[in-house]
Formats: sequence, C-alpha cells, structure tokens
Amino acid sequence: MKSAIKDIIKQHKIVPVIALEGMDQILPLADALIEGRLPLIEITFRTKIAAKAIAVLTKQRPELLVGAGTVLTTDELKSAVDSGASFGVAPGFNPAIVEEALRLNFPFIPGILTPTELEAAMELGIEVFKFFPAEAAGGINYLTSLAAPYSHKKIEFVPTGGVNPKNLIDYLAIKAVMAVGGTWIAKKDSIEAGQWEVIKKNCREAVKLVGKLR
Repeated sequence: MKSAIKDIIKQHKIVPVIALEGMDQILPLADALIEGRLPLIEITFRTKIAAKAIAVLTKQRPELLVGAGTVLTTDELKSAVDSGASFGVAPGFNPAIVEEALRLNFPFIPGILTPTELEAAMELGIEVFKFFPAEAAGGINYLTSLAAPYSHKKIEFVPTGGVNPKNLIDYLAIKAVMAVGGTWIAKKDSIEAGQWEVIKKNCREAVKLVGKLR
C-alpha cells in the first residue's frame, strides 16, 4: 500500500464504512465526516451508485480520502480505479482481484480470516489485511492469536465487523492493528433520515476515543 494513503489511515485509525443508496446523500455525508474530523470513507459496492458516489467525492471533496469497499470482481476493481478511488477493500481474499490490483498499482486490502489465507496473500506481496468478520470470528482474542506467529513480519490489520465504541480501544491496542472499519459511524438509518448531526457526533466521539491512545 502506498505510504501516503497508509499514513492517513493510520493517523485517523478509523475508516467509516458506508453503503449509499441516494445521490443526494453523498455530499452531506462527506461534509458530516469532514466536520466530524474523520475525513476518510470506504464506500461499499453493495449499492448501484457506489462508483458514481466515489467519482463525485473525489472531484468535489478532495480533502476526503475515498476508498472502495466490498470489491468482489475485477470489473468492480476497475470501476473503483476509474472512479478515482484511492484504495480498495474486499471482505475476502480472491487472488485474481489482488493480482489485478497489483498490476494496476492500486492499493488494495483483501480480507482474511485464517493463517492459510494470510500467507497466500502475503506471498503476493500484500502487507495490509482486512480482518473480517472480526467479532463473529472470535474478536480480539482470535486476532491476537492469529497475528502472533507473524509478529516479525511487516503486516498490519484492519478489523471490521462488530467493532464499536465499546471495544474500539481494545482492538487498536493490538500492535498489529493499524486501524478499524467503522460501520457504526454512519448507519443506514441515520443516512436515510439525513441525521448528519448524529453522524458528526459519532465521528467526534470516535476521534476523542482514538486521542486517548496518543
């Protein structure tokens, strides 16, 4: 992963993971994140407007680091690149997608859950991994045990799925964790209701928690 992008993610330590349904939600959401002092976002390809949303944000909110999430095919990967995404994320490890991302020199974070998947991705040169689904798979204890045999390697994790304000600090306390995926920052209901102040508050509270680690 490009050092500049990694540095931004490591600085903020939380990547808001968002599914957008309406074009009218894009800019208000971006502004809520920026004003909440969490200027980065992972827009998932779970919805039809994902690529358009990424394109809008990269052009109209350049201060926001925009990534593409739930990238499940090489076509989606190319769409993310063409839309201007700065990085991509997948819930699992698909060698074909990882290899294409490497060919395109596109920063990519594949998902892993087992040592076998981790080593296969490491063999391709990947150093940053999404640990998903974090809590359902065993949470902090599992990730700590998974990471232990590779502590001498230059690898880092972004646990996602079930991470919340109550366990955020414990995840970030793991040496190998560079950031977490924040699905709680802007939930679907809040976005649909236009509760931008709620989202700003979630951002500020998360930033405050992260500040305790410094």
